[in-house]
Formats: sequence, C-alpha cells, structure tokens
Amino acid sequence: MNYLFLLLFMVALSLFPNESQKKHKSFLEDFSLSKSKNFRYGSTGIHADFKHKMGIASPSEAETSILSFKLNPEEKAGPGKGPEIISKHFTHFGTYSTRLKVPDVSEKQENIGAVVGYFTYQEDDKEGLSEIDFEWLIADPRIIYMGTWTGEHGKLQRIGRIINLAEGKIIETISKANYDGTTTPLTGLQNIPESIPAIKNYDASTQFYTYGFDWESDRIRWWMLHPETADTVVLWDYQGSQLGIPQHASKYRMNFWHTKDWAVEGNPNSLEKPEFPFELEVDWMGYRKK
Repeated sequence: MNYLFLLLFMVALSLFPNESQKKHKSFLEDFSLSKSKNFRYGSTGIHADFKHKMGIASPSEAETSILSFKLNPEEKAGPGKGPEIISKHFTHFGTYSTRLKVPDVSEKQENIGAVVGYFTYQEDDKEGLSEIDFEWLIADPRIIYMGTWTGEHGKLQRIGRIINLAEGKIIETISKANYDGTTTPLTGLQNIPESIPAIKNYDASTQFYTYGFDWESDRIRWWMLHPETADTVVLWDYQGSQLGIPQHASKYRMNFWHTKDWAVEGNPNSLEKPEFPFELEVDWMGYRKK
C-alpha cells in the first residue's frame, strides 16, 4: 500500500510544475509600490539600499512612479554587479515592452563605461543560453544595441544590430560565434529593415521612451514608439532563419552595470569607472504572453 501511495504521489508531482518551473501569465508591472509582484532583486554586487528602489517619484517626470537603479561608484565591473531585477517565474514567446529613461552623463562623465540592459536571459544545462536584449552604453545614448545569444557554453551564437537612431544609421547587422568570433554581415530577411529614418534629436537620456520586442519561434522584432506620433518604429525585424532565435523559456530582466572593456561605438575611451551614482528610471515593464 505504501508503495502504491508513493507511486501515485510521484505521478501527481509530474503533472504540476514546481515553483522553479512556473511561467508568468501576461502582466504589466508599473512599479507604483515599494515591492514587486513579478520581479525579485538579483544583484550579486555590493549591498547598498540606494542602488534599487521601487515606487518612488521620478525626478524627471511629474506624477510618474518609477523603478530607480543607481550605480555604486565602489562597485566592480560586471553585468551581475550593478542593480538588477529578475522575473520570479519564466517567460517565453510573446510581446515584451518597457518605458525607461537612461541617465544623462554628458556634463559629469562623458567617458563612463556603463550599460543599461533590458533583456531576457536563462542558461539551461541541456538547451544552452536563451537571451534577447536591448542595451544602451550611456556614454552615447543615441546608439541602441539589439540582439540575441543562443547555444551552449563555449559554442555561443550571436546575432546583433547596432543603430545610431539620431542619425538614422545602421552601424552593423551581423552574426558571430562566441564573443571573439569573426562577424558576418546579415542579408535578406535577416536584415530588415535595411535602412531606418532618423528620429530627430533622439537621445535615450533626455526623456522616457517606450521600447519592446516580439519573440516568436521563427521571428524576433525589436521596436519602439515614436516620441511624437506614437507610431511603431521597427528597429529590426529578424526572420528567414532559425539562427540565433532562442527556443526555450527565459527570465525577464533589467539591469545597470559598469563595464571596463566594452566601449561605445565611436568612443574607445568610454571605459571609465562611474564616479557618481547615475540613475536609470524605469516607468513600467510589460509582458503579453503569446
């Protein structure tokens, strides 16, 4: 009898996912409260209360409550060291969006080495890496980095696009193997659109902008809302190949960190350790399950 009970118990467990396997349903996190229902704090760096706050008033937009991330000048370099939030459960195919404003460093430290990351990330022992990202190197907030990482450790695959949106210039659209691999320009359906109109005076540090990406099994589309018309501006509509498209579920994240070896395009000096607690402001983050 005891054996039969144990067998039935194990079957029942297999029918219901444990806490670590749960997936989020659609949500909109507006950071109006001091704690989040959907995210946990995940920084591996120095503990400091000022690095991370929710439900506080935006210093740059009246009547807006934000998630505030601040750099700690004493922090070491590395993507996990700065403030970071991570979804409590997994997310998968669907639409991701956020409204944020990166810090303006132009007057205090124009050569800072610092990254704002809006992304999904999960490394699985069997399925490898699943990452889709938006990134801004805040030394030049006119430039947006987009892309994915997939594959096993040591055999990683990158697809990526870099654009200067203020100038309407696509700097590159490439694939490469591992971090130091040779870049190969992407063409055809992997390189849509082939040109992007400039958004006059675009600067991610001057105001809040809405950004997002649509993740499908055979397509990823990065986009933003035009600040004047609210029309969807397609930054990259990657399709026509499975190369670089993550297939397994991931965790939804936002982070802000110091880099000492990744300089922004056009400014090789932008690797300085932060000298001030520059602030990233996030109005909201949303996920609509497909």
